[in-house]
Amino acid sequence: MLSFFRRGIWAKLMLVILGIALFAIVITGFGTGGVGGLDSLAGGSGSIASVESERISAKDVQDQAQRQLRQAQQRQPGLDMPSFLRGGALEEIVSQLVTMAARTVFGRDQGLAAPKALVDRQILAIPSFQNLAGQFDDAAFRRALAEEGISEGQLRADIEKSLIERQLMLPVAASAFVPEGLATQYASLWLEGRTGTVGQVPVSAMGGGIEPTEGDIAKFYQTNRARYTIPERRSLRYALFGTEHVAAQAAATEAEIAARYKRNSAQYAPRESRSFSQVVLQDEKAARALAQRIAGGMSFAQAASQAGFSAADTALGELSRDEVTRRSSAAVAAAAYSTPQGKTTAPVKSPFGWHLIRVDSVRTVPGKPLEAVRAELAAAIQSDKSIEALTDMINRIDRATGDGASLEDVARSEKLTLVETPAVTGAGSAPDNAGWAAPPELPALLRASAGMTEDDDPLVETIVENQRFALVQVVRVIPAAPPPLAAIHDRVKSDLIARRALDRARAVAASIVAKINAGTAPAAAFAQADLPLSAPATLSAKRSETIPRQGVQIPAEKSTLFSLAPGKARLIARPDGSGWMVVQLASIQRGDPKAAPQVVAGLRGEFAQVMGDEYDRQFTNAIKAGMDVERNDKAVAALRKQLGGGGE
Repeated sequence: MLSFFRRGIWAKLMLVILGIALFAIVITGFGTGGVGGLDSLAGGSGSIASVESERISAKDVQDQAQRQLRQAQQRQPGLDMPSFLRGGALEEIVSQLVTMAARTVFGRDQGLAAPKALVDRQILAIPSFQNLAGQFDDAAFRRALAEEGISEGQLRADIEKSLIERQLMLPVAASAFVPEGLATQYASLWLEGRTGTVGQVPVSAMGGGIEPTEGDIAKFYQTNRARYTIPERRSLRYALFGTEHVAAQAAATEAEIAARYKRNSAQYAPRESRSFSQVVLQDEKAARALAQRIAGGMSFAQAASQAGFSAADTALGELSRDEVTRRSSAAVAAAAYSTPQGKTTAPVKSPFGWHLIRVDSVRTVPGKPLEAVRAELAAAIQSDKSIEALTDMINRIDRATGDGASLEDVARSEKLTLVETPAVTGAGSAPDNAGWAAPPELPALLRASAGMTEDDDPLVETIVENQRFALVQVVRVIPAAPPPLAAIHDRVKSDLIARRALDRARAVAASIVAKINAGTAPAAAFAQADLPLSAPATLSAKRSETIPRQGVQIPAEKSTLFSLAPGKARLIARPDGSGWMVVQLASIQRGDPKAAPQVVAGLRGEFAQVMGDEYDRQFTNAIKAGMDVERNDKAVAALRKQLGGGGE
């Protein structure tokens, strides 16, 4: 809603959002990488900036840059680090880390703290550290830290800083108050309606015009060469090969099938599968008390209910012994698979807590004889041998091309069929061969050959992983250029005639606008044009209808109504480029906030958020002004260069 009234502030608020993400990432996820030699970026100190005694290292900034890049890539998959940095992200990350450090130092000076118990609660609430039952999983916690290269101490320090910052800044932002009178004034604008007219001046009403001369056509062609330029095109010669070329040597033999069956005999042997219900408690005493109630005759479901677990919480369903082990521990699995059907295990400890498992049912899964799985084994063996044979074939082709063999030589040696494409653009179209049908492998071939020239050796490109490949070479590269005028003469002539008609229509529409702005009624101004133009139609809109919303196209004529003074008109283009529109504002209907109290309330809330953000910024600026804040711009520039791959 406020985007209409305060468009300019939102760009600034996006910078704050980036800063919030810098410490919110601690709660939502991780992501570190590594660029060697970071300490040297700051002259050996490793410091990009400092706030009092708090130092921000090059690795701190690098880690945050990589995290922010990964988040941005979720919205823009093609984004890379150099492009990300060109948008000023690195400087903003440094500024936000400085801001966080200043707030943390100031908060601690004021006596704010984040006790270990509070940090513990934050860690326990992170979904990445929980098991399927929503309970903290120490193994998952340690695994996540190891995978992301962050220590528990680093995590706790980051959470502590964010909690101190939150305690300091939330009261500041929450203190914003917006009077109802202010929101009421803006609500009246939001609810405002306007009425006017819109008239059409289409190109079709302009007539044929003067026939262009050959000189006119040639001049138009030269002036608009970019309009007719065909992108770079490439002719490719390639040969496909895949599993069909190695089928004979990849066929599974009886000996191979028997050997694989024997090697995987445990997989096909009879086995036992059980269905379970489970309760996991963190306290051993509570677990043993629950086990005693069950042993005393209380049903497992009733005992679990008294402990706060519903049937959905306790149901595990059918699990193999390996699955139970993966979800808990070997000790829990041993107890679960040694307890009779209908009975409950004694409490067994795992990293998740104390488990009590009831064996709901026991089922024997019969084994599978060789004949039952022969086809399955043969297919698996053939797949493995095909991959091996194709790998050998690719290596053989690479050696041949590396030794100077031509594409034709390799195709002849390997008994492959060569195919040549017409000149195609990067999008896969062939402007000179309108009837040509692109083969399904073309996108992969174009990707592989994008950086190749006619002088490069052929290379192997994957078409379908482990199944189909292509040996491809660029035969010819045609630079981007417009076709000769003679080849597109009629098209250029038609475009020139259309452009002239559009220009004449604009002149007519501009004349109508001038008359309306001089006091002529819209209908009379259109009638005076002496052309087959329809009378202008009535146009009305609410201001709320003209606020941009995702996925909603706002008619240009309605938006224009709200940029005009009463009685005035303006010329705008028709959306399809087929002419012009003349929009005139006749009257303004003031909004009545009393009739829409929800709009007033909504605006108060949005204004309070904007004002809270401004309080946040001003308070932060005051904190920084009273501190010793230093920034190593040379180290920032060096880090930007290193993260960007050496470029600026």
